[in-house]
Amino acid sequence: MDLDVVNNGGNKRMYHRAQQNERPSKVCYYWLEGRCTRENCKFLHGELPSSNGFSQKRSLQPIEERISHATSAGPRRGMPLKWFRGQGDRQGDAAPIENRRKVQNKICTYWIAGNCRLGDECKFLHSHFVGESMTFLTMLSGHEKAVRGIALPMDSEKLFTGSQDESVRVWDCQTGQCVGVINLGGEVGCMISEGPWVFVGIPNTVKAWNTKTSTDLSLEGPCGQVHTLAVGNEMLFAGIQDGSILAWKFSVVGNCFEPAASLSGHTRSVVSLVVGLKRIYSGSMDNTIKVWDLDTLQCLQTLSEHSSVVMSLLCWDQFLLSCSLDRTIKVWVATGDGSLEVTYTHNEEHGVLALCGMHDAQAKPVLLCSCNDNTVRLYDLPSFNERGRLFSKEEVRAIQVGSGGLFFTGDGNGDLKIWKFLTE
Repeated sequence: MDLDVVNNGGNKRMYHRAQQNERPSKVCYYWLEGRCTRENCKFLHGELPSSNGFSQKRSLQPIEERISHATSAGPRRGMPLKWFRGQGDRQGDAAPIENRRKVQNKICTYWIAGNCRLGDECKFLHSHFVGESMTFLTMLSGHEKAVRGIALPMDSEKLFTGSQDESVRVWDCQTGQCVGVINLGGEVGCMISEGPWVFVGIPNTVKAWNTKTSTDLSLEGPCGQVHTLAVGNEMLFAGIQDGSILAWKFSVVGNCFEPAASLSGHTRSVVSLVVGLKRIYSGSMDNTIKVWDLDTLQCLQTLSEHSSVVMSLLCWDQFLLSCSLDRTIKVWVATGDGSLEVTYTHNEEHGVLALCGMHDAQAKPVLLCSCNDNTVRLYDLPSFNERGRLFSKEEVRAIQVGSGGLFFTGDGNGDLKIWKFLTE
């Protein structure tokens, strides 16, 4: 090793050179990751020999094998896969929490990008999830920006996804292939389905398609981006960027949706809506939840317990669940006079983006909770015991439940992942 020392005069250097037969005492960290570029690296590019002549840890795989491992462990793109019927449970990507001798609940960012060279030697997880009760089926790629909505119309063999790349993609549920792309000319903010109808929120408009009759409608009235949609009492509700909630009622005579009401009260954008128990609940960027009577459309109560944006709402039995960027999930229950109060608060380490509820193969209630650390947590209800965690390249804003234990997640990278709860 060369050591440069500058004297007080600043113009004379002394060189102290170590003996040439001295060997490095540390293994190069960058070499272990397969990315050291130094021609004369002062650290060792190899294993440190132990006193008994054996390596101190398992030998590293050859680079070719490690690249092959990273490639084969990645998502299978373009594979024809019947993921609605006849789909067998695949557990190749499963990583039981208690069996992994790795850094738990932390995905390898190089692996998820498809270029980790360490293979099994990597201390981070090479898996799409941790947990025992589910499996990753496949990933559908095509969107260029974040997926903001997933819809499964009734009695349809098609899956619809909407994205901020200003398009809706139509996927064949038998093959997993994209069979159509609809260009909208505006970023998709949300998407839902009700019966044969698919509704898509874009700036200043709600698009409506009937998958049976091929009816194509544009509902005017919104001012700004449509962030959220909900259906109840034979009406379509839309949460708008200007803080209003617009409602349309379907007219059988005219085969169209006619404006029914405009609900005002929020001071900032309405980003979440849900209908349940003859109420409609709205969450806003003003940090509040408003409770509206579904018949009279009058505001009954304003809930102000969250300290940041109310990102998602979920009605489950007699409970209302809400999540926020304030890193909490709150469970609300009605009191004797019908008003809501918080009965439980679950704290997260990160902001919470979306909630979705479903039942597993044993009919046990499971809460899917997306956080802004690019993970989706799965919790047993009502205990909130964590049973698994899903990983994505970017944060998940869209979660949709399908039939037969299937569920779907769409992330900020534009990828749509398909998952399934195991039957055993």
